Amino acid sequence: MKTRILAGLLLAASAQACANAAPAQDKPAPAAHTGKHTGGQTAVPSAAAVKAAKYAVTTYRNRVVETLARLVSHNTVADPNLPSDRNPVHIAFKNTLKSEAERLGFDFADHGWVVIVGMGQGSERVGIVTHGDVQPVDPSKWKKSPFVLDQASEPGKLLARGAEDDKGPIATALYAMKALKDQQLPLSKRIELYVYMGEESNWEPLVEFLKTHEPPQMNITLDAEYPAVVAEKASGTIAVTIPKTGAQAAPAGPSIAAFAGGFFGSQIPEDASATIANATPALEAQIRARGAKQDGMRYAFVWRGSELQVTAHGVSAHSSKPEDGVNAVAMLADALAVRPWANTTAGGVVNFLNELLGTGLYGEKFGSIAYRDGFMGPMTVAPTVIRQKDDGIEVSVNLRRPQGKSAQQLTNEVNAALAGWQERNLPLANISVRTGEPWLRRDAPQVPVLMNVFSYFTGVKDPKPVAIGGGTNSRLFPNAVSFGPGMPGEVYTGHSEHEFITLKQLLLNLQMYTAVLAELAK
Repeated sequence: MKTRILAGLLLAASAQACANAAPAQDKPAPAAHTGKHTGGQTAVPSAAAVKAAKYAVTTYRNRVVETLARLVSHNTVADPNLPSDRNPVHIAFKNTLKSEAERLGFDFADHGWVVIVGMGQGSERVGIVTHGDVQPVDPSKWKKSPFVLDQASEPGKLLARGAEDDKGPIATALYAMKALKDQQLPLSKRIELYVYMGEESNWEPLVEFLKTHEPPQMNITLDAEYPAVVAEKASGTIAVTIPKTGAQAAPAGPSIAAFAGGFFGSQIPEDASATIANATPALEAQIRARGAKQDGMRYAFVWRGSELQVTAHGVSAHSSKPEDGVNAVAMLADALAVRPWANTTAGGVVNFLNELLGTGLYGEKFGSIAYRDGFMGPMTVAPTVIRQKDDGIEVSVNLRRPQGKSAQQLTNEVNAALAGWQERNLPLANISVRTGEPWLRRDAPQVPVLMNVFSYFTGVKDPKPVAIGGGTNSRLFPNAVSFGPGMPGEVYTGHSEHEFITLKQLLLNLQMYTAVLAELAK
């Protein structure tokens, strides 16, 4: 699931897709999003689609896991110094994908950053949009290598980086296509599986590719959640540096000497640390007591002379769903709020976090920036990375904003809040406020089919499309909406240090993808 979206790129790439987005803050989901109903009941998929889905899960339940294991074995994290089309690990992954596609009887085209696995003929096409790159990972936090499919540590779960985001969907899409091929369904449309190799880091190569490549007329993206995603918040970042220049000198008493945390910008951080100079046992006891009141947090305290190092451990999550994690950066700053702290560089970081962010999720303390939309939900605001720079300590805050405010209004409100904080504390440096645009697809013709298939295979009555905080490549493809792989109400594990997909969910996805393709391509 996409995380770092630059405003200029998305404004250019998705202007047409967003042209129909409702500007009103509390506009409800459009009526066009609902499925077809007969007597109040969602329509059922065709008998041929159901038969193909059952065939897929009974025939390929083991092979889809084997293919997933081969796909996750490649560490396809982006290398900032090596483009994907020249990255040997990415090339090896594509070679594995090519072998899988050819073994299953599909055609394969490698366009560098994009590969296309195709089946059938026809001027009309149905596209499946996925990605083969993955987010960074800390191997020390995994029971086994994150690039080996772990089926033993937690029975029923398939653990690996990419298992849910997004190599599991690739594997299930391949066998959904294979099931249709085996069943020899009379399809009138060609099916194409797109695998992009830069979704997590760089959308520009895909934007350039689509300028000269004509994509399918209808697309489903397998990179979010069910029942179907027709709206996505915009991703944004507030970045500031608490500078060394202008910071207060350390006082004689206790002061914050160091503060750091987080791994990458689209992950709710599960690790943070602080060093307190001239600490006292009484101060440690206060911090311990305050931290003990925080749900989901663990703390460790180590003395080195008069310095006290405090290490915090929370729960990582996708930054578009901060409610699924426990933010160690925010919680550690809160645990330290047992006394006033001088605005040393590190002390300024703690004061910035506590005064403007706190432990909330929606930016309520950050001036007047907080707002919500009736369909897309509230803007979420989460500190994700605190890192030492040559000129100070950088604080990076991840935003996920819905429709309802313009980018300019939000930027002005952020800058006003930052100006107020500086007046009360110390000057900031390297201030940056960036955001893309929220996205809403009103009229995707396949939505009723997706609702019908989802309802039939899950038993959920009268499902409705949803909005998410993340961003997917649906924005760049015509008539594209997301369909899985995550179930509504379940914790999305992509981007976390405990990524998995259950075997049950993998097989359910296989059935639903098979049925949907059978319906859309018939």
